[in-house]
Amino acid sequence: MKHSAPRGRQLKRLACLSAATVVVGLLAAPSSGVAQAPADPGTPPGVDEVASTKNLNQVAHLPKTGPFANSTNSDWAFKGEYAYGGNYNGFAVYDISNPKAPTVAAQVLCPGSQNDISIKGNLLFLGTDSQRTNDSCNNAASTTAAPGDRWEGVKIFDISDPTTPAYLKSVKTDCGSHTQTMIPGKAGDNSVYLYVSSYNLAAADQPNCALPHDKISIVRVPLAEPTAARVVSTPVLFPDGGYPGGTEGQSPTTGCHDITAYPEKDIAAGACMGDGVLFDISVRSQPKVITTVRDTENFAFWHSATFNNKATKVVFTDELGGGGAATCNPEIGPERGADAIYDIVGKGNNRKLEFRSYFKIPRTNTDTENCVAHNGSLIPVPGKDIMVQAWYQGGISVWDFTNSRNPKEIAYWERGPISDTQFVLGGSWSAYWYNGFIYSNDIAKGVDVLELKDRRTNPATGASTELFNAQTQDNYSNW
Repeated sequence: MKHSAPRGRQLKRLACLSAATVVVGLLAAPSSGVAQAPADPGTPPGVDEVASTKNLNQVAHLPKTGPFANSTNSDWAFKGEYAYGGNYNGFAVYDISNPKAPTVAAQVLCPGSQNDISIKGNLLFLGTDSQRTNDSCNNAASTTAAPGDRWEGVKIFDISDPTTPAYLKSVKTDCGSHTQTMIPGKAGDNSVYLYVSSYNLAAADQPNCALPHDKISIVRVPLAEPTAARVVSTPVLFPDGGYPGGTEGQSPTTGCHDITAYPEKDIAAGACMGDGVLFDISVRSQPKVITTVRDTENFAFWHSATFNNKATKVVFTDELGGGGAATCNPEIGPERGADAIYDIVGKGNNRKLEFRSYFKIPRTNTDTENCVAHNGSLIPVPGKDIMVQAWYQGGISVWDFTNSRNPKEIAYWERGPISDTQFVLGGSWSAYWYNGFIYSNDIAKGVDVLELKDRRTNPATGASTELFNAQTQDNYSNW
């Protein structure tokens, strides 16, 4: 969830704000009211047009507002009747008690990319992956002229009152926190563990991020005393250095981009730039690599991972071009910038990942649109493996991978390009199913709420959960 341009070339850093501020009670905006284009996969919609299948429809839209209006939207987490949306200027809290009429409950100004979010109880964890002058929410980008503390890592907020989040604590981590995965402690351990993923593609040492960087940072947060949070281990996952990279743009492994955990099963899947990884996380502070897999022909950047509900499969995404390129076209083809489906075979420490197939949206985008596989989640349909997924300006796709060898798209919703004359970064960063609706955080446009009505997914109707972190998968059979 999670722009993966090299650290030296990430999206423009945010300017300093004068103070940490919570803006409360902004009003909802009406639906976007864009023109409808034909649902024709061979003809991209035009600027300000929308194309979709009949079974997937937009029911609400909120444009970016205030201090977030010109800043990048990022990832989601959900709790109860609130959605928490990351933004490079902080995070927004949305009241979604009526999904068809969401409102902005608060905006927390706290600049620093990517502001990736996870939630446990009344604690919100915010990941910062850019060097800042200090660890407060009143900071600026750290430069040679204003180095400050060169802080980056994880901030912890109290969200007991979602409309007024309170900053509690920071934990500095090596190379920052590009993403972080919340994993509850085992029985008797009233803690959560944050697996902090970060990387360095600069091919040179950087402050806070010396090479080789083949590790993750693990932060333990005692739930009864969150201000005692600290880094408890920094396991080296790739003692051999991992994949060294390829000559055709394949990324080397210098850390991990994203880790998705399935705590009930004591496993996690890591998308580690040049490697796909399956972990044993039965000892939370000491994850062990079970097996790794590489695809040096078609994968350029292992970006994220999603288990099916039975944890017998993993979908890995390839963020070809770092999320900043037009890759949904015939020149790139159907196997690059795509999803790859792997079956998990074997048992225990003998488990392996076996490739089955690729999936990519079957539509052509224009050369002015960034489009590539990005963040998604399962739709809780019993007995089926169905996923909703963001594709940046490629839109939102719902697809079925119950048959690992023959995945099929069953719905999509897509905006036309922001511009038809020049390349402009935008589109859906993350699209997740939560309690009957699909929520998309669009980089440039704001929040979209979609409703899916299809006989193949209708069995998910009525399923609900009080907490949703896409990188902490629950067994939805227990919902």
